[in-house]
Amino acid sequence: MLTPLAVGLGLLAGWQALVLLTGLPPFLLPGPGAVASAIASHREVLAQGALTSLTEILAGFALGAGTGAILAVLMASFPRLAAALRPVLLLSQVIPIFALAPILTLWLGFGMAPKITVVALICFFPVASAFLDGLMRSSPACLDLARTMGASRWREMAHIRIPMALPMLGSGLTLAAVYAPIGAVIGEWVGGSEGLGAVMILANGRMRTDLAFAALALVTLIALGFHALVSRLVSRGFARFG
Repeated sequence: MLTPLAVGLGLLAGWQALVLLTGLPPFLLPGPGAVASAIASHREVLAQGALTSLTEILAGFALGAGTGAILAVLMASFPRLAAALRPVLLLSQVIPIFALAPILTLWLGFGMAPKITVVALICFFPVASAFLDGLMRSSPACLDLARTMGASRWREMAHIRIPMALPMLGSGLTLAAVYAPIGAVIGEWVGGSEGLGAVMILANGRMRTDLAFAALALVTLIALGFHALVSRLVSRGFARFG
């Protein structure tokens, strides 16, 4: 089995080979060496951008996942509320996030708030949908036994339905971890002067493709690292409920 390191080295080798074979100028396709040089020469700007993007990802993920999980519990507890809010869940996915980002920037300004909101919105649905599905699939036999023993609705939720739905919640969190960096970069592209997405826009405007690739490489590393972290926490935290 190929290790991630071997795959990464293979991609770098293929990238360098493509640069040599095509003979494209550096402003169209910079090589790995040019990108590494751009990272070294602009390390302070890239480090600040990475910190900003990571903050937006973490805050937006926590907000979106937390809101989605709470709403899933409420919808599973109150069928009428679930019927009323299902169209809202669908609407949150029908509206393109690119269409919402400029409006959020207009409402919330050019700081982190609109980017965090974009990340939260993009993380909300996979968590809410997966967790609600898990809550609604609880074992009927366990629920009947709990009701026979006089368990209240909230005890039933806390001791039976939520524990049984945690693997589904874990799946939603893992999927949301993939989307979170995408939401942050989209928000930075649309409006903002900070973050790695803003660095990409600035670099493209100045024909600094090497710097744009450098920012893209850092976004990719952050995305892979964040997904690996969430996957590890989910597998460790929810392993006994699987």
